[in-house]
Amino acid sequence: MSNLSDVGNLMYLDLEIIESDIVPNTSEYLINATAQELSSTDGRNWIPLIVKEVAEDSYQVIGNNFIYSVAEAAGLEKVWCIIADNSETTAKLSRMLAREEVPRINLSTASTEDIKSALEYLIEQPNTPLKTIDILKATNRIDEAPRQYWQDLNPIINLKCGITRGKKVKALEKVFYLTPEAMPDEIKDPKVLNTLTTTELKKLAKKRGRSGYSKLTKAKLVNLLSQ
Repeated sequence: MSNLSDVGNLMYLDLEIIESDIVPNTSEYLINATAQELSSTDGRNWIPLIVKEVAEDSYQVIGNNFIYSVAEAAGLEKVWCIIADNSETTAKLSRMLAREEVPRINLSTASTEDIKSALEYLIEQPNTPLKTIDILKATNRIDEAPRQYWQDLNPIINLKCGITRGKKVKALEKVFYLTPEAMPDEIKDPKVLNTLTTTELKKLAKKRGRSGYSKLTKAKLVNLLSQ
């Protein structure tokens, strides 16, 4: 596997000993047109591939896959590469730095500004289902919600901030993930209680020994449990 003495080095490697299992998300035109430009110069990729060693004299691209596709299309025999270690953390960061993977932030602990900038990024994407949402309203309502207890992103639907179920919630998964805290045994905060389903609220009422809860609406259950 990777020779530790090579990690971090810039090396000029034969293209035939490098492989990539990622197809760059770009048009064939961009690959071929760039390959023509590369071929018309000295044939050197001045932005290197990021590779890891998978066996002796065998490497795999973990970053800058577009450059690998261009080098193949240009018929290069050798390419400049930076040798990385074999960790998934390094591979993931390399993809992010090469803009081949979108970084996600922890919505359980994210700051107001981070939530706002993440939503702005999503709204700027072509064909996004979030194009019409009010950024400030959505940011503030998400920020104020008890998101530290959310198991998934569906509670956002109940915030009435323009993000409804289906494609809009699914779009949020591109930039957010959650690391939920355990729900406290004694919950009286209405904001937290509102994130629970009616069934969960009834189970909580039963656990607390409350009577007459079985036919109550969600709003009345929240009011009962918040006292």
